[in-house]
Amino acid sequence: MKKHLTIITMAAVALLSSCGSSDNSAATVAVQEEKPKVKIANTTVQDVEQLEEYTTTVEAEVKNNISPSSALRIGKILVEVGDNVSKGQKLVQLDASNLEQLALQIENQKVEYNRISELYKVGGASKAELDNAKTALDVNIKAYNNKLENTVMRSPINGVVTARNYDDGDMSGSAPILVVEQIAPVKMKINVSEPHYAKIDKKTEVKAQFDAYGDEEFPATVSIVYPTINAATHTFPVELKITNKERRVRPGMFGRVTVNFGTKSHVVVPDQAVIKQLGSGDYFVYVYNNGKVSYNKVTLGRRMDDKYEIIDGIEPGAQVVIAGHNRLADNVEVEVIK
Repeated sequence: MKKHLTIITMAAVALLSSCGSSDNSAATVAVQEEKPKVKIANTTVQDVEQLEEYTTTVEAEVKNNISPSSALRIGKILVEVGDNVSKGQKLVQLDASNLEQLALQIENQKVEYNRISELYKVGGASKAELDNAKTALDVNIKAYNNKLENTVMRSPINGVVTARNYDDGDMSGSAPILVVEQIAPVKMKINVSEPHYAKIDKKTEVKAQFDAYGDEEFPATVSIVYPTINAATHTFPVELKITNKERRVRPGMFGRVTVNFGTKSHVVVPDQAVIKQLGSGDYFVYVYNNGKVSYNKVTLGRRMDDKYEIIDGIEPGAQVVIAGHNRLADNVEVEVIK
């Protein structure tokens, strides 16, 4: 009986041993199958245009406020908002009643001056009386000429009327009667970061887009590069011009300006390799090397169709993960699949 028990016990031990070996093999296979499967791609190095985008607002090349030198009643405004005007064109006729009264006064003063002048010749008037009469006449003649010049308001430029602040019969006040702006060309101003100071001049390529015209591009030229850097922002102003011959671009329009600062040789990766870190503005890429992946924080440059320019964070020639990111972490072993 003891012999039978011994045989049964040995058989059970053998069976358990056999089952344990099988379980270990399955666990080993399971561990091997737990390696994340990834797809990888080669990076490239290429010359990338260094484009920077800036927001701006369009301004008139010249803006003139049409106002008299003193408050006068408005006789008639001859133009409306939106009218194109030419240099020298009559825009406003002011009330001339005061001018007529002054003209009559001058005529009387001329008569008085001539009378005193004749008396002075025969000793009937003093030199002081003659000088006083001449001074009074000259003062009113000058006042007349000034009022005459301000009775008719003319446009100093070729442009368009952009504001009208009064009606016929109103007394002019602090606001201009009209505003005339030159909109061919128009100008824009952008603030460029200090590192680009030596890279921008009147040959720099500039393109502008406006919300009113979608993706249509308007060529612009650099007209002024300001000679100083703002110490607080480390930027400097740059003024741009658009010829605007067709007058499609108008003052006040919101625009985006793209400036080309030349090219640089940088690593380029597929956009599928770039992952945004949740809760921050950081981006990273998993780099594959010898069966493992490393977590690399990167600085992005331009997006070019389905690729990203990498300013910093990846060495040339690296291989990057483009699929299978879900189970990855730094220094994890992976299985590469095609």
